[in-house]
Amino acid sequence: MNVKIKIGAVALVASLMAGTVPAFADFWSDAGAKLKGVTLRGVTESTPPSNYIKDVLAPEFEQKTGIKVEIETTSWDQMYDKAIKDMEAKTGIYDMVYIEQDIVYAYLARNFLVDITQTLKGDPSLKAPDFDETKFTTFANYFKGANGDLFGVPMEAFIKIYLYRKDLFDDPKIKEAFKAATGKDLAPAKTHEDYTQIADFFTKYAKDNSLELWGTTAQAHTGHPASWYEFFESVAPTFGVYNWGIDASNNYAASVANGGTMNSDKSKEALKYWLHLRDIAPPESAASTWTEVATTFAAGRAAQGLVYGENAAWIASDAEKSKVVGNVGVALPPVADGVIAEAEAGKGYIGYYDGGAFGIPVTSKSKEAALLFLQYIGQDSVQGGWAVAAPRITNTSTYEDPGVKDMDAKLGGYYTMLKDDGKLFAGAPPYPFHAQVREATSPIFYRILTGEVGPDEGLDQMAAAAEAELQNLGYRK
Repeated sequence: MNVKIKIGAVALVASLMAGTVPAFADFWSDAGAKLKGVTLRGVTESTPPSNYIKDVLAPEFEQKTGIKVEIETTSWDQMYDKAIKDMEAKTGIYDMVYIEQDIVYAYLARNFLVDITQTLKGDPSLKAPDFDETKFTTFANYFKGANGDLFGVPMEAFIKIYLYRKDLFDDPKIKEAFKAATGKDLAPAKTHEDYTQIADFFTKYAKDNSLELWGTTAQAHTGHPASWYEFFESVAPTFGVYNWGIDASNNYAASVANGGTMNSDKSKEALKYWLHLRDIAPPESAASTWTEVATTFAAGRAAQGLVYGENAAWIASDAEKSKVVGNVGVALPPVADGVIAEAEAGKGYIGYYDGGAFGIPVTSKSKEAALLFLQYIGQDSVQGGWAVAAPRITNTSTYEDPGVKDMDAKLGGYYTMLKDDGKLFAGAPPYPFHAQVREATSPIFYRILTGEVGPDEGLDQMAAAAEAELQNLGYRK
């Protein structure tokens, strides 16, 4: 056979094969054509990752598929209230709901969510060619059921980190003053004693020099769950108190008397440490949730603090919103002796690995279209810009994105820390009674914050209240 005939034969075979291969390059428009006229409605918290979905990914998806997407971004408490009431009443208002890592176990226990894995297996025509569950980081495991099926597509995952002002920590005059006052070199804290000393120093230094600056942030709202979460998920673990101090393997004990650690000496030490920091933090701390802590640090009002990683990018790079651009350092939270070792051994953790996913309520009236949208936001191809705009990584390949690597340098290695040290952090414990125990104990916690009850007595009351609620729910026997 001569060369021309060979080429012709190859071309013919290629042509015939092309006629039998699905047009995957046009998957989204083909899939969208079958769902013409559908409008998807979703509800989520107003955060940088969620706003990126609303402002960037939803319009992209609509352009590719013709399916309209309306994303409602609201406050944390309103988001939960609207989603849960919709699913309980089976009204089908929302086709997608934000599922935070800590509440997913309650949703699964109540059969609120569509099994994404099984639904895609049941209708392969809905399966996007670029969607692959194996491409997610291990954070996706938090959104899997007992059978290993996925019930939510991860859309954010980040750790709560220790941010500090490099311009302050590197200032020769301040370093000299710190050395004179403490006998130590000024550097990011490794221990609670270090952190307290630095916080005390900067608060006093600022007062002596008439500066609008304090030594630390504090997420210490006196009537919002954000303060409860800051203590139990970010502070107590650094003292070696894990899973809120509840021992699920010991009849869900919370009190020391019954084998728990919620009111242990470590827990009481942790609370007093944190209350002191609250007292020397900016005055807005008593009304600060996770949002206000970020804006406080961005405004240059704190020398250091624990801040959710989703805010790190805009704090470090957005000059329109932040006064500390180029001066943000990143470090692991300060910990007590032995905590790092316990985290490395899988027996504890040093802080909160936060994040969430988008799930489909079983009451959704447009499950097929919602499944397409969730696959769209779960693709590798949309992750890079999203991770730069809001430091969250849910897909393993995102770490290698050029834009992410560039932002990693600007953030002092935040993404590298997430990749290498994320294993030292953990999400909330897998409690289906999450909200009930929080609500049973948080009023007491708020009274501690307002000074109506002392920290030791308050933690004793909280442990008793937790056990009473767990007994009422049938967990404690």
